Amino acid sequence: MRYICVYCGSQAGTDRRYRQAASLMGQLLAKQGYGLVYGGGHVGLMGTVAEAVLEAGGSVIGVIPEAMVGRELAYTAVTQLEIVPTMHERKARMASLSDAFIAMPGGYGTLEELFEIITWAQLGIHAKPIGILNVLGYFDALAAMLERAVEDGFIRAEYRYFWVLRSDPEALLEALWQHEMPPVRPWQKRRIQGELTDSI
Repeated sequence: MRYICVYCGSQAGTDRRYRQAASLMGQLLAKQGYGLVYGGGHVGLMGTVAEAVLEAGGSVIGVIPEAMVGRELAYTAVTQLEIVPTMHERKARMASLSDAFIAMPGGYGTLEELFEIITWAQLGIHAKPIGILNVLGYFDALAAMLERAVEDGFIRAEYRYFWVLRSDPEALLEALWQHEMPPVRPWQKRRIQGELTDSI
């Protein structure tokens, strides 16, 4: 089974359509035979997508740091719950378990996870596809900012294609596996060899 890591908010958002999109994403993952890797919580959009996968008969692996378990945020009904010491280990473990990544609407943590996994791709640490589900145009401003970064010379033009963006969950899943990651310069792979590659 291939697993897709979903990054999304620990809040549900103010518009019910965010939760609807998370539920639909979970249903589609299970229907298409994918397992879910996520942050292990039962709240917000993350709880919604995990619950939808489970209700559709799919497999869910949650990875959560000890501190969040202590705050009773863990979703204990998932197929497999892994408890790790730190947030850094959580992210590395989620990456190692996953064959692809999808970011949905969320706050600081979701955006940090998305940018980190894109950065790891740029460094040649992984070559797994990355998708962004643009519910209600949530990521429009982010996509525009990244285009500005390309225009102003802070991101190489070819590196804008480390991710694909779609507004429909089904279209995103289809685009994810058709997407070809841009090649990474050999010196980048050599520079970080052995630093993070073993963990993911």
